Amino acid sequence: PTSERTNRRGRSNLLRTRRTMIRVLASALVLVAAGAQRENFASGSPWEEIVGYSRCVRVGSQLFVAGTTGTVDGVVVGVGDAYAQTKQALANIERALEGAGASIRDVVRTRLYVVNIDGDWREVGRAHGEIFGDVKPVTAMVEVSKLIDPQMLVEVEADAVVAANNTC
Repeated sequence: PTSERTNRRGRSNLLRTRRTMIRVLASALVLVAAGAQRENFASGSPWEEIVGYSRCVRVGSQLFVAGTTGTVDGVVVGVGDAYAQTKQALANIERALEGAGASIRDVVRTRLYVVNIDGDWREVGRAHGEIFGDVKPVTAMVEVSKLIDPQMLVEVEADAVVAANNTC
């Protein structure tokens, strides 16, 4: 019964996250349709070219940062340490936002995907709180079965909104 409740709760969280992502993407499409310029920003991650995605996309005042892990030059940092990986993932997100003309203070939503939520949620949450404690974006923390590299324990996405006069 407990695992069944946990599974239902996980599915419910995933569905809420998917619905939110659809709403965010729909609003971005409205901006594009209204003539807002789309800008793609790369980080140089080896996966960006292989998979065909951008680290960050800016449409008008909205920024969307792709799922970001705790890597440096394609190498996982803090192997076995969810806190260290989360801190590095958030540093990578901060760098992506700054490259697109935004900052951590502009973040309005984060999504944390954690491989072992029972064992790591506190450390992942602590790292997130150290960066976003004053900003307090809405967030979701969801358990996933695995990430692209078995050494990866957490992946983070972020959405930001900048003031209309804050352009690149």
